[in-house]
Amino acid sequence: MNTEMTPKFALISLGCAKNLVNSEQMLYLLTEAGYEPVSEPGDADFAVINTCGFIDAAKSEAIDTILETAKLKINDPDYKIIVTGCLSERYKDSIHSELPEIDGLLGVGSFGNIAECAEAVLSGRFYSSFENSSAPVDEIPRVLTTGPSWAYLRIAEGCDNFCSFCAIPYIRGRYRSRKMENIIEEAEDLADHGVKELIVIAQDITRYGTDLYGRHKLSELIRKLSDIPGIGWIRLHYLYPDQFDDELIEEIASNPKVCKYLDIPIQHINNGILKRMNRRGSGDEIRSLFKKLRERIPGLVLRTSLIAGLPGEGETEFEELCSFLREARIERAGVFPFSPEEGTPAAAMEHCSEDEARRRADLIMQLQAPIMDDFCNSFTGKTIDVLTEFYDEESGYMVGRSYADSPDIDGEVCFTGSASEGTFAKVYITKAEDGILYGEEAET
Repeated sequence: MNTEMTPKFALISLGCAKNLVNSEQMLYLLTEAGYEPVSEPGDADFAVINTCGFIDAAKSEAIDTILETAKLKINDPDYKIIVTGCLSERYKDSIHSELPEIDGLLGVGSFGNIAECAEAVLSGRFYSSFENSSAPVDEIPRVLTTGPSWAYLRIAEGCDNFCSFCAIPYIRGRYRSRKMENIIEEAEDLADHGVKELIVIAQDITRYGTDLYGRHKLSELIRKLSDIPGIGWIRLHYLYPDQFDDELIEEIASNPKVCKYLDIPIQHINNGILKRMNRRGSGDEIRSLFKKLRERIPGLVLRTSLIAGLPGEGETEFEELCSFLREARIERAGVFPFSPEEGTPAAAMEHCSEDEARRRADLIMQLQAPIMDDFCNSFTGKTIDVLTEFYDEESGYMVGRSYADSPDIDGEVCFTGSASEGTFAKVYITKAEDGILYGEEAET
C-alpha cells in the first residue's frame, strides 16, 4: 500500500436490508474520514465485509467471502480485512482464532467505530469492538446505495419476539424504536435527494413505538411520512400478524401513498407448530386476519415467509400448510427449509432431515408457482403505475416496479417509452412472463 496516497476501501454488504443500512452508514463514516471508496476489493487497500450470521447458508456465504478476499493478501501482505455485522457478533469469542486473516472486528453495536477501526488496522494494529447490542440505535448519516428512486427507512433495531427457531434477538439485541422525529428528518432528506419510495423496515415494524412511547405508533408514523412532499409510495416490511389493530388496517386501506402490499411472515399455519415456535396467535387467527385484510384493502398483495420442516411438522401438519396456501392464494411467498440454529430452542427439538425439509420447501414452491403466475397474468390489459428505475441497454426496455413488487425479491416491469429514471410512469401491460410484466408507456 502506498501510504502517501489516500487509502482506498471496498465495502461488501451481505444479508438483509437492515444490514445494508448499516453498510451505508459505514460508507458515510469512512468517506467522511477521508478514505476513498472503490467497487472492487482488488483495487482497495482494505475491505470491509458486513456479514449476515442468521442461518447456515448466510454464515457459509460470509466465511467464503472472507476467505476469497483474504487471497488478496498473497500479493499484498499489507492488505487489511475488517469484518462487521452479525457473523462477527455471533462468534465474537472465536471468529478471529478461526479466521486469523481478519485484521479488525466490529459487532452490531459498534458500526460507528468503523473509521477508528480502519485507522488502527492500516497502522498494523488488530482492532476489536463489541459494544452493547441493545443500546439505543445510533443516528448515523448514510450514503444511499439503492437510489435514485427508492431507499430503505429503518425505524427500529433488534427483536423481542424470541421465536424459538431464530437467533436474531441474541445477535441484534432487544427491540429499540428510533425516535419519530429522527425518522421523519431522515425521510425528508431522502425525499430531497429524489427518493420516491420509502421501504419501512425493522425486524417487526408493527411493534414500533411500544418500547419508546408505550403504545403502537406505526399508524401515526405512516401518516407523517405520507405528508412529506415527493414521497409517492410507502412500503411496509415486516408486519407481525399478532400486532395488527383496526387503526393500522384503516391507515393502510385509506392512505393512497401506502402500497397495498403487506409483508407478513407467518412461518406456518398449524397450531402445534406455531406454539412450539413461540409464535403468538393461532392458525385460525392468521386466517381471520388475512380475510379481514382482503375485505378492507381492495387489491391487496400479501407476501409471507414460510419454513418447511419445522420441529413437529409431519405429513399431516405439512398438508395443513399446503391446504391453507391453496385457499389463501398468497401472491408472494418465500419458502425456506428449516435450519437448526445453534443456541436456539428449536435446534434441540426433533425435526425431519435436511433433505426432507428441502423436498417440502420445493413442493410448496411448486404449489405457489401457478398462484403467482395467475396473479401476474391478471395485470395483462391493464394500465398501472410503475416506478422507473433504470434503462437496460441490452434489452431496450425501461425497467421498474409496480406496487406489487418489492425490490430484489419480487418481479419487475419492463416497458418501452421515454420515462426518466426515478419517476413514475403509466404503463399498459401487454404480457406476463416468468414473473416479469411487459408493456408500453401509456399516453397521458
